[in-house]
Parts: sequence; structure tokens; C-alpha cells
Amino acid sequence: MNKTPTLYAWAGNMQTFETLFRTFYEKVLKDDLLGPVFKDMSPAHAQHVAHFVAEVFGGEKLYSTQDGGSHAHMIGKHIGKMLTEEKRQRWIQLLLKTADEVGLKSDPEFRSALVGYLEWGSRIAVINSQLTENPMESNQPMPTWGWGETGGPYIPENS
Repeated sequence: MNKTPTLYAWAGNMQTFETLFRTFYEKVLKDDLLGPVFKDMSPAHAQHVAHFVAEVFGGEKLYSTQDGGSHAHMIGKHIGKMLTEEKRQRWIQLLLKTADEVGLKSDPEFRSALVGYLEWGSRIAVINSQLTENPMESNQPMPTWGWGETGGPYIPENS
């Protein structure tokens, strides 16, 4: 029997993720580079992102049930945003700084998995932000992320 906890369980619980993303998006709104991108986000945005990441990390499926979201829905939120590499890097930098400030686990293995996911997901967000239509079918499963590697390159279905 595998006794390795999920990234979600290792990090804490749903409150851990909600605190991280609530604090992070408070900072984002004050950031000169990122603030304009997020100025019109819904009041529930931070909670939805917390639920999404928690679910991807093996936690409760609140994003795909309670929030009514899906992977295609999350991809769709980035379509047409024209994100840049500078904004992507700032987003990650600010999130990791916030993770330290709120006391998110900082052991090398967890942080490696977290940074790996953030790099992967943010790069996909930049790719999709250049599109005008969502390339993902609505029935595609939610991604999952664990302690290992990605499993290969990201190749959009339209390529």
C-alpha cells in the first residue's frame, strides 16, 4: 500500500489553499504589472483558483462540483488575455513569495512539485491566452499533479 500523501494532503487542507490564493490575489491587485490583468476578476476568483489547484493536487473536488468548473472552463478563462512571459514570471514570483509569507510547506520535494506545476500551468496559460477560441473539449478530465514529472510535452490538439 502506498503511504505517500497527495500534494494536497502534504500541504495541509482546503484552508491552506484558500489562504494562499486569497492573500496572493490581494497582492496581485496592487501589483503594477498584474493588477490591470485582474482588475475585473470576480470576488470568487481566488476561491475558485484555490479549489482548482487543490483538486489538481489530489484534494476535494470542489472546483469541478461545487464551483461548476472544469479544466476546459479554466483554460477558457485565459483565452484572449494576451499574457506575456514577463507577466507569467511575475505571477509565479509573487505566488511563491506569498507561499513563503503564509507558511506553505517549504521542504524541497513539495516546493519542487509546486514550482513544477506552476511553471507547467502558467506556460499553458500563456499559450492559450494568445488564442481566440478554447481548444479544449468540455469533457476533458481535470489535470492531476503529484510528486513526479509531467509525462511528456504539451502538444495542443490543433497542432
